[in-house]
Amino acid sequence: MNIGIIGAGYVGLTTAAVLAELGHVVYCVDRDKEKVERLNTGIIPIYEPGLDELVDRHRAGNRLFFRHDVAETVRRNEVIMIAVGTPSAEDGSADLVYVRSVLNDIAGALNDSKVIIMKSTVPPGTGEWAESYLIEKGVPRAHFEVVSNPEFLREGTAIYDTFHPDRIVIGTHSAAAAGIVQSLYAGIEAKTILTGRTEAELIKYGSNAFLATKLSFINELARVCDTFGADIMDVARGIGKDSRIGEKFLQAGIGYGGSCLPKDVQALMAAAASHNEPLKLLQAVAEVNDTQLDAYVRKLEKVLGGLDETKHIAVWGATFKENTDDLRYSRAVALMEGLAKKACVLTAYDPLAAPPITGVEWKKSALDAVEGADAVIIATGWEEFIRADWEQVGKRMRGAVVLDGRNVLNRIAVKEAGLRYVGVGRL
Repeated sequence: MNIGIIGAGYVGLTTAAVLAELGHVVYCVDRDKEKVERLNTGIIPIYEPGLDELVDRHRAGNRLFFRHDVAETVRRNEVIMIAVGTPSAEDGSADLVYVRSVLNDIAGALNDSKVIIMKSTVPPGTGEWAESYLIEKGVPRAHFEVVSNPEFLREGTAIYDTFHPDRIVIGTHSAAAAGIVQSLYAGIEAKTILTGRTEAELIKYGSNAFLATKLSFINELARVCDTFGADIMDVARGIGKDSRIGEKFLQAGIGYGGSCLPKDVQALMAAAASHNEPLKLLQAVAEVNDTQLDAYVRKLEKVLGGLDETKHIAVWGATFKENTDDLRYSRAVALMEGLAKKACVLTAYDPLAAPPITGVEWKKSALDAVEGADAVIIATGWEEFIRADWEQVGKRMRGAVVLDGRNVLNRIAVKEAGLRYVGVGRL
């Protein structure tokens, strides 16, 4: 099948590469001509394990093409997938300016019947609105079907997730359109959920909101563990063994970030509020996440006897999670910004990113970053940090405090090196 994907961002690129691997001919289009030129020379603008190999293979095999002409892509492909960004507006709602722009392009170029797949994360009701919008633009209703087909990719494992999804959600009341979308994923073994468009949109938002809720719950419980001298790792393990709850997303830390959870929680709250349905539980989820980082900065401050210009803090990690170069809503970045306001001497290291942050000096290695430091904070769970030589770390540091902001370290190994381990909800 010939597929046109509009948007060569994280979701668009990953989806394009996987669909080409499944045997389709894919035209991935983006208005950014410079980005398209780089892609056509094999330069991938994001870091995602395995993505560059797939793109290179299918560019060479004439299954994957990168273009910047949206109208041409609409005309020449039977399936059009919208994979543009839906950033947060000032009020937290999802800004559909890029989706609207794509719909305008589709309306002006539609030449025969198309299946239009909404892969972008959009608020409930967007599919219904998109259908009405195209009709208002003069597109005959018989010439298109709008289908909601949300993505559930995790950055760092997006290729694996696409080939091994928990489920494929298809939102449409057209059996023919549903069949076409199902055929795109032929060869992938996964349960397919057929539902309406609005239901599919809410499955996406509801999934991310629930994951954020689990994270804020365990983070708040970690604060209780700090108060009572309990270990959140043991508590979480016991809770997770309950089959009604499950073990995933019960990892305490300094808060969730990234391009999905913070944005989608705010967008769902904004969508509900626009219909006079305040989501009080999600308000609390967001509040816990917003304050989690502060709680552990205060903990560090107590351990060090204050945070000021006399204290040298090393931070390991900048990206919002390991195995990605994504800095969006990164709690590691927020941590450094907060410490800079306290006038601390700050050095930092991340394997992939070194964002310009006032007051932060970036180093070329993790060991260089801890030279002369009073404390080191693990802000991102890179494997490199988990496997650090703590004897060498201790020799480089002036102090001895290791704040494990992701609860990923072997605390026994840290303590045996003569360092003081401080975890999230751990002694």
